[in-house]
Amino acid sequence: MRSWLLSLALLPMVLSSVGCALPIYSSSSDTRARQLIFTSENLRHIPEIWERIWFLDAPDTATPYRTHGGVI
Repeated sequence: MRSWLLSLALLPMVLSSVGCALPIYSSSSDTRARQLIFTSENLRHIPEIWERIWFLDAPDTATPYRTHGGVI
């Protein structure tokens, strides 16, 4: 009973120091580096995707320059 209470008391410290219970990256350093590069490349494109979704990359229609608008 005492060992069970001790393990229950130490459980939060062990869980907080271990990290994620299910690791998302490999334990091999070469594979983990490749996975981190792929993840960072995917995250790098998020602002571009966000601008494209919300049409923030469209040209400004309130430009101070006159445009022809027809076929030249």
